Amino acid sequence: MSKANLSDPARVVAMARETLQIEVDAVAALVDRIDGRFVQAVGHLLACKGRVVVTGMGKSGHIGRKIAATLASTGTPAMFVHPAEASHGDLGMITPQDVVLGISNSGESEELSAILPLIKRMGVPLIAFTGKADSTLARHADVVLDTAVAKEACPHNLAPTASTTAQLALGDALAVALLDARGFKADDFARSHPGGSLGRKLLTHVSDVMRSGDDVPRVPRDAGLMALMREISAKGLGMSAIVDGDDRVLGIFTDGDLRRLIEKTGNSSDLRAFTAAEVMHANPRTVQADALAVVAADLMEASRITSVLVVDAAGALVGALNSNDLMRAKVI
Repeated sequence: MSKANLSDPARVVAMARETLQIEVDAVAALVDRIDGRFVQAVGHLLACKGRVVVTGMGKSGHIGRKIAATLASTGTPAMFVHPAEASHGDLGMITPQDVVLGISNSGESEELSAILPLIKRMGVPLIAFTGKADSTLARHADVVLDTAVAKEACPHNLAPTASTTAQLALGDALAVALLDARGFKADDFARSHPGGSLGRKLLTHVSDVMRSGDDVPRVPRDAGLMALMREISAKGLGMSAIVDGDDRVLGIFTDGDLRRLIEKTGNSSDLRAFTAAEVMHANPRTVQADALAVVAADLMEASRITSVLVVDAAGALVGALNSNDLMRAKVI
């Protein structure tokens, strides 16, 4: 191997661009191959009562692991089994209720070929991703999906590059077709990703982050302005709800409302004479406790407010939250 150098930056850029173009072309070529065989493969996977067992050697194996992970996170139980390990006991992981997805560009991987007769003997449907329609893998498969590429991006046409990109893209196509056929929704995705930001957004409800009980600022409609301000200061949310005798929300008053009231009245009025009902904003924006926290976040952003009251179905006050509560919960 010759000594590495960067004496020709233009060649580096040209090689990178050529690589990407070759891989783009490889993926684009798959579009016209999506036909009845693809539909048949999706049918096998939808009918699977067990798991999709993905297997492949070398780079195809690495792609297989990613495809299995994508299937599992989008509603199709899946796992990866290494074909070499399968010959030494791991074949027992495959049950008659499973479907096997075998991946090999040449279709002649020795380790994979060795277990194909055993898989067929079990009566397990076999789907093949291969670039060789007359290969050992293709001959054993119930459904063959063509992943052939015109050439690898490697200048020696040796290192799996375009072929593995095509395998990965076809795996994504299968996963997306399956999730659509299953009616898989965003909240289903969140259930398998509870630790991610999407999981927090789709699994966190207002009730999980809101203030409740005595932590919620509230005063009756006949409370004086001074009592209203003391409640706002004590509860630290920068606002207070105004409620009736049944705790139903009548209005809201905020720190900003106080500043605007002072600017409006100046020194000509004794602020202590005002009641909560006289200074409140009636019919404030509210959310219910069982709403997703992200709904509250969207409401605040759209309305340009930093706090929102939480009510039950009857309009009674049950909680309150502000943007800081949502940030602490990492919803925003």
